[in-house]
Amino acid sequence: MILGAPLLALALQAQLPAPSRDSAARAWREDLAVMARELPLRHRNLYHTLSRERFDSAVGDLHRKIPRLARHQIVLELARIVALVGDGHTNVAPTRDPEIGFRTYPVKLYFFRDGLFVRAADLAHKGLAGARVLRIGRAAPEEAYARVRELIGRDNEMGARYFAPFLLAMPEVLHGLGLIDDMERAPFLIERNGRRQTVVLRPRGPASMMPPDTDVSWAPERGWVDMRDAAAAPAPLWLREDPTVRYRFEYLPDTRTVYLQYNMVGHRADDSIPHFARRLQAFVDTAAVDRLVLDLRLNRGGDGTLNRPLLLSLIRARKLEGPGRLFVLIGRGTFSAAQFLVNDLERYTDALFVGEPTGGKANSYGDSRKTLLPNSGITVRASIYWWQEDPWDQRPWRAPDIAAELTSADYRANVDPAMKAVLAYRPEPPIDERMRRAFAAGDSALAMRRYREYRADPRHAYADTEAALNTLGYELLGQERYGPAVAVLALNAAEHPDSWNVHDSLGEAYLKAGRTEAAVASYERSVALNPGNVQGVETLKRLRE
Repeated sequence: MILGAPLLALALQAQLPAPSRDSAARAWREDLAVMARELPLRHRNLYHTLSRERFDSAVGDLHRKIPRLARHQIVLELARIVALVGDGHTNVAPTRDPEIGFRTYPVKLYFFRDGLFVRAADLAHKGLAGARVLRIGRAAPEEAYARVRELIGRDNEMGARYFAPFLLAMPEVLHGLGLIDDMERAPFLIERNGRRQTVVLRPRGPASMMPPDTDVSWAPERGWVDMRDAAAAPAPLWLREDPTVRYRFEYLPDTRTVYLQYNMVGHRADDSIPHFARRLQAFVDTAAVDRLVLDLRLNRGGDGTLNRPLLLSLIRARKLEGPGRLFVLIGRGTFSAAQFLVNDLERYTDALFVGEPTGGKANSYGDSRKTLLPNSGITVRASIYWWQEDPWDQRPWRAPDIAAELTSADYRANVDPAMKAVLAYRPEPPIDERMRRAFAAGDSALAMRRYREYRADPRHAYADTEAALNTLGYELLGQERYGPAVAVLALNAAEHPDSWNVHDSLGEAYLKAGRTEAAVASYERSVALNPGNVQGVETLKRLRE
């Protein structure tokens, strides 16, 4: 029997004399102590999500377990502790740190809207490309995802969704999570053409390291077969060019559309962002342009201070004013400095956002700094700044106005659902206006039906209706239409159960409607979600007297 490198390392570790094992444990414990000391010093606010007690407890648990763990298991436990901090720039990243040295199986995975698939495979396993993954080892994909997400530093669920497929193709990760028993032979249950089959995969070699500011994972790679290679249609615009080209635009004369791909917030050596922005604005001003599509799906960030010239060029373009003129394509890879641009476009333009939710959020910790652990050489990153766009903005991401998520069939056929949605867009009244008209006609049932229909439309899968419903509820309160106001604000509370402000508004509506007991319950929920809601605390005190 020939052992692979990690199994050989485990076997040798077990055979080491006690003094050597003790020395290795001391080295890892020293690294853990450095991490535990440096993270609170470097991070802007390490305890913004977890308590100091939970952090210390996790560190203490790992300290005790280290002598019983293999190297890869210790690395995963370090990643798990750092991920507890709860932001996307604070992490231990097997996808970026070559010192971690994890390997990969000969497949590239992706969570499409319809499930987990083998997006690409090396030539020796080309028949796997396009297969649906039904089990990884002993776990179904969603269970495997639930386990691996705990290792990922993330701003939101989309950030975890972005990194999880890369980690789920790493032998050391699958073994460390208890999904497989043997890193050298990982069973994957797949489905191809309606037939199920268990394939056993062996590690291919070291995992490729991901650059920090651009998603290059979709780029064709020599020696690999992609599930879209046999597509009759040409590659979609977002996958047509080299993703390391930081920005470019092209004109689509058939639809009078400018397509602008912005893959990294950083100057090109041959074309600075200010110069590029001037060229773009001049073209939009002089050409026959009906719309501009800004694609940020591959943009993982960069230097956020460099966005301003591009932002201003889009603001100044008179042709892009009004709904249906400027579209922004977003997704799980849209993060960091790209999120800064999303924030500004939402605030200063009439842009419509299309795709899936961003991997970042408006208010976030960022600009990570590294700590190198002295013995293992592993990098621990910690966010040093708090970027606050709006203290009232509690959204976990920027949701698309028009949801257009990629399915395996879309990808296989070289179809881009986001661009299809852009070109099919026709203006329609916002949901609060549709409901407002129904209430004005005295038909509350119709208003609620309009909302249900809106929610049932797949295009609105991620629509953020909290502000619109709250505004409509207060309009009805102002008209002393307390029944409809309560109905709208109760709907809002059901749709957004974790929003303290929604429950506060509902409490006010109940109070004005004379329903004191219901008002108390709503205010109690609001204050439980946000103990800093001073007005809610005072109202509760008054109601209980």
